[in-house]
Amino acid sequence: MTLPKIAQVRAFVVRGGGADYHDQGDGHWIDDHIATPMARYPEYRQSRQSFGINVLGTLVVEIEAEDGTVGFAVTTGGEPACYIVEKHLARFLEGRDPADYEKIWDQMYFSTQYYGRKGLVINAISGVDLALWDLLGKLRQEPVYKLLGGAVRDELLFYSTGARPDLAKQMGFIGGKLPLHHGPAEGVEGLNKNLAELTEMRSRVGDDFWLMLDCWMALDVDYATRLATRAWREAGLKWIEEAISPDDYWGYAALKRNVPKEMLVTTGEHEATRWGFRMLMEMECCDIIQPDVGWCGGITELLKISALADAHGKLVVPHGSSVYSYHFVVTRHNSPFAEFLMMAPKADEVVPMFSPQLLGEPVPENGRMHVSKLDKPGFGVELNRDIPLHRPYTH
Repeated sequence: MTLPKIAQVRAFVVRGGGADYHDQGDGHWIDDHIATPMARYPEYRQSRQSFGINVLGTLVVEIEAEDGTVGFAVTTGGEPACYIVEKHLARFLEGRDPADYEKIWDQMYFSTQYYGRKGLVINAISGVDLALWDLLGKLRQEPVYKLLGGAVRDELLFYSTGARPDLAKQMGFIGGKLPLHHGPAEGVEGLNKNLAELTEMRSRVGDDFWLMLDCWMALDVDYATRLATRAWREAGLKWIEEAISPDDYWGYAALKRNVPKEMLVTTGEHEATRWGFRMLMEMECCDIIQPDVGWCGGITELLKISALADAHGKLVVPHGSSVYSYHFVVTRHNSPFAEFLMMAPKADEVVPMFSPQLLGEPVPENGRMHVSKLDKPGFGVELNRDIPLHRPYTH
């Protein structure tokens, strides 16, 4: 099948929810008093927006083929990522066959390596790569999961991330992950509050429901070890997630050695590319890796990360990312379940993760999603054109 070549790449920024799910209104559980690396400073402890977690905004990438078909994707990165897409990355796509995603990815990565490799640049590359897969699926009239080899199971199972695992259990999820509210700067009192909250939640959900803690890079090895050990003993904690800085591979290796053998250590939300995840796996840093497909390099790179994980006997459970993750997870045996971020302000109902930016975004029902929900071409969603898009740069 001869595909029309890529005619144009465009990058936009949007604000107010959507892909930048930290950019929420007042009173949202995700901006509550949550442990972060900045919580050592009291003035930045109560709200993550106070230290600027929401400053970048959402990146929207559109790739238009010569026949007018448009693939798109949303991730984070905002205006700085728009500049990178328009002024640097677009040259590697325009005039190319959209099926050449391997060569395109390789050129985007190695051309930016001198100022990239992780963070914002990889966010931008991820957005372009996801938009390219969306375009390819639309041109071939197939869902992305079919392009990745097809489903290996009939439905997806989900755990939830949010402030109310007890309500998540009632909604049919297999587990619930709580944000950790108190970090090392709040001392033993904060540690005891964390454990009390977890123990109270265990009493609500019973013994067989998974409970996990999301620590968002906020801890040191000693604190994480004490928290994990007591949380497993007192509340049956299933895993401790992203406990320390993503650059501290040695700390993660120590943490994994320190925690009870029955408990899991997970991380990778803020890791990028096969090389970063190779460090996590070869240094025995964790049991489950959690790449975000919008931050780790896109689908093209996630396939390599997953193959590497499979060879090391590690599970891949991507961080959030809605349909961009679902199309991947349903095709991989070492991704047995998926994460669902509870975006309702009180975590008391299932709402689309990227609303209002995506139209037609599927959500779990009773903690499950049948693969037929993913059967539309590309990623199966459309961009809400009622949301103002700002294109700060052109080329």
